[in-house]
Amino acid sequence: MNKLIIAAISLFFAEQIGAQEPVVVTLSLDSCRTLAMSNNKELRMADSKRQAAYYEHKAAFTKYLPRVSATGAYMYTSKEISLLSDEQKEKLGHLGSDVATLVPSLQGMSGMLDGVGGSLVDALHTDTRNMGAVSVMLTQPVYMGGKIAAYTRITRSAEQMAARQHDLALQEVIVEVDEVYWQIVSLQSRKQLAESYLELVQKLDNDVQQMIDEGFATKADGLSVKVKVNEAQVTLIQVDNGLALSRMLLCQLCGLDTNTSVKLTDENDGQGLPDPVPVTADIQSALSLRPELNMLSLSVNINKEKVRMARAGFLPTVALTGGYLASNPSMFNSFERKMKGMWSVGVMVNMPLVTFGERTYKVKAARAEAATALIRLEETREKVELQLNQNRQKVQEAAERLQTAHRSCEEADENLRYATLGLQEGVIPVSNVLEAQTAWFKSHSEHVSSQIDLKLANLYLLKSAGILNINND
Repeated sequence: MNKLIIAAISLFFAEQIGAQEPVVVTLSLDSCRTLAMSNNKELRMADSKRQAAYYEHKAAFTKYLPRVSATGAYMYTSKEISLLSDEQKEKLGHLGSDVATLVPSLQGMSGMLDGVGGSLVDALHTDTRNMGAVSVMLTQPVYMGGKIAAYTRITRSAEQMAARQHDLALQEVIVEVDEVYWQIVSLQSRKQLAESYLELVQKLDNDVQQMIDEGFATKADGLSVKVKVNEAQVTLIQVDNGLALSRMLLCQLCGLDTNTSVKLTDENDGQGLPDPVPVTADIQSALSLRPELNMLSLSVNINKEKVRMARAGFLPTVALTGGYLASNPSMFNSFERKMKGMWSVGVMVNMPLVTFGERTYKVKAARAEAATALIRLEETREKVELQLNQNRQKVQEAAERLQTAHRSCEEADENLRYATLGLQEGVIPVSNVLEAQTAWFKSHSEHVSSQIDLKLANLYLLKSAGILNINND
């Protein structure tokens, strides 16, 4: 009994949970772009590269500043540093005996002289088995042949390139999101059209069946209509599948769970989209604003600075130096067992004399790379100009097709109205009505396609002109 009650309660709550409608997330085009920008990995990597280039430029500027380094060392030696050779120690230890041999009258003083020699050996003894040293050095570049300045300009250009790369990645994200967004809007409109078309052919099927029963239509007419019903059902299934896949793709781009139910603000539930307005763009904006061109222009600048760096190899380098060195035992006071040191200042000049042509080859290689970068920039400018002209032409073509599609829809509506009325009056055959319905569906589908095509043509034109950003719609 208890088990039955528990089972009944469980079933009740399961039904209640199942009856709850899934939460629908409403997204606008701007919100989709914002979500995609915050979740896109390519954009995040571009942002990280931009930060890295910024800090690299900061690091390059520090090369103008002095370098201060400190070094500490400890060394244990198996032997001490000796100021006397073994032979000298031997002679000083037997000083009295040697003198007595040379001067017999000093025979009595040999012991004293030996002691004096031994004392001298002890006095010159050093305790240097355990040695320690500390040094602090300062180096200030004065003239590096222009290498530091060139490198600083290279890192500044690299930082700007990273920023342009981020802009390019941002535009790619916007284009990718917009394409899927408008594809969903298009498919939703097509779904509504497909449902309306299915209703039309199903109603016609019912009417024709009644006419067959009354003897006003043939069985062939009924079969023709049923074929169209099947086709309309298949079309609706295909649109539904495409719509589901497109919504999943949009969720993935926005960083949402692919099973999230989303509704777009431009899905007007049968009211249709307003006709988009064609946008305009000029060549000058593209040449000055396209991230690709800006990046290539910066690449040309970088290669010019690399030529300067290569030429700097022929020039001398000058630096100021200063430092302090201390050791224990002190090397500056007869190896006294104390930490003592000295300071020093100086000028260091370095001039490479013979490099067997290495510097010349590096200069030639840098010049060749600079020439390549300049050619690539010129080629890309030509391609950008061509792309902009092509996209302007596509916008114009899409606008004209939209106008034509609008007129076709009006004519198809009127044709369908006359065909339906003629069938009711018995003056128009079923085949003509089928043709009118098919033409209606085709013209309205073409109108939706023309609207989306103009939307996307505007998008591609803005991108080719370098003026695409999150505020464009």
